[in-house]
Amino acid sequence: MELLSPAGNVEKLKYCYIYGADASYIGLKNFSLRVKADNFYEDEYKKVCELKKQFPQKKLHCALNISFHNSEIDRLIQNLPYFKQYPIDAFIVQDLGIVPLLQKEFPDAQLHLSTQASCMNREAVKVYKSLGFSRVVMGREASLKEIAEIKDAVPDMEIECFVHGAMCIAYAGRCLMSAYLNGRSAQSGFCSHACRWDYDILAKGNEEGCEEKSVYSDEARAVAQSGRLVLREHKRSDEYFPVYEGENFTAVLSSKDLCMIEHLAELKKAGVDSLKIEGRMKSAYYVAMITRAYRKALDALDGKITDDEAKPFVDELYKASHRPFTTAFYFNKANADETVCGASDSPYNLVAQVGEKLSEEEENNVLQKAHTLKTERENEYNSLCEKAKIAWDKRVEALPDKHLKTAERIDGWKMYELTALNMIDDKSELEIVTPDIVSEKLDQKDFVLINPGTGEIYNWVCDGHKAVIYTNKDLSVQGVLIRAKDEGYVEGQFRDPGR
Repeated sequence: MELLSPAGNVEKLKYCYIYGADASYIGLKNFSLRVKADNFYEDEYKKVCELKKQFPQKKLHCALNISFHNSEIDRLIQNLPYFKQYPIDAFIVQDLGIVPLLQKEFPDAQLHLSTQASCMNREAVKVYKSLGFSRVVMGREASLKEIAEIKDAVPDMEIECFVHGAMCIAYAGRCLMSAYLNGRSAQSGFCSHACRWDYDILAKGNEEGCEEKSVYSDEARAVAQSGRLVLREHKRSDEYFPVYEGENFTAVLSSKDLCMIEHLAELKKAGVDSLKIEGRMKSAYYVAMITRAYRKALDALDGKITDDEAKPFVDELYKASHRPFTTAFYFNKANADETVCGASDSPYNLVAQVGEKLSEEEENNVLQKAHTLKTERENEYNSLCEKAKIAWDKRVEALPDKHLKTAERIDGWKMYELTALNMIDDKSELEIVTPDIVSEKLDQKDFVLINPGTGEIYNWVCDGHKAVIYTNKDLSVQGVLIRAKDEGYVEGQFRDPGR
């Protein structure tokens, strides 16, 4: 089975490939259901082409899965010369109006039917096959039994299924709630995830002067936090959707996250050809960890590694950000009917990405800058009178971040490019993760962070600091990530980090 991972930008595309995806799907600016993802535009096709050269066996799928208005069709036609610069292997579409256009302009690219088309029966699959589609991304409401029946009826049609990530409370994600509340249509790629917004529970107040005004009362709060509040549609007397207020959030129609990693054998038996991970708007860390977990699980299923070898990687999946998991509609519809309280959470924060190892010349250049700066400071210090030296020493002690130490050569250590994403200081509990290392502790004694422009050793770094990491660890493998434990994380308690 193919493993298909999400890429919201070039960086995430690289991590998809490095961490084990067979293929990745991207969106092009303004023509994707994830407009708020970075998506791809301008000259990024050059970077994508380079990645494809680096990973020639990997596939690239492009989501053109919005519902097109006339003006958007016109814009699509205008942008075709730009799209042709991408090495696209397949287009994911729901709007049949663009099919003849894609078939004419991209004769070598496959057509994959988007899940937004809600294809869930064998007769519909036959129709789409007759129109030139080679793959159907099943509607998420399809069960494994139905998928197996479809594969039996149309064996030469590839079947792709979502196996992990956020789900929409609406039918195959075809939701108008966002458009209703703030004019942002989900079908045009502007979904604002209104089902996961923070709502207040209000009650009619009887305070003087506000008899008709809804106010937030202690009584309403107590009911909302009791867990007894539910929604029930009038004609469905036996279906209940919980409304629950927690610390800084109220859950109304928020679905659980999908997770099928424990059921890959059942998916394979049903005839599924491609396993799709949701998450073009998720972080590079999330994409890497989830892709890696499914890669190892698939390798174990295929006998390439043992279950025991795969297990530590699979366990890491549960440490990536997620809401409580469900198997959705695959086995029992009741699993998909459960809504959830709280937001996704993780015990780790990604703090840095490690890049290429510096060449010997580049490393020597950094160390030479450090030596030059150290010599200049020593000369300046030695030229001072005793009182001035005392004042200098006091300034250094009082303002350590303004008077950084300089790096010196350490035998056996190497320098690597480092992109800081969050705070790293001497209190950070750091771990290294790679495609084949579950996690490895990175002790403070095993590295220093250096300003490559000056050769100074940072006391701390965060996003925006230009840095290299000088370490005795071998970080030469592609895709090394550094994570830190989140001190505010409590297992089993899902915090609300905001929308």
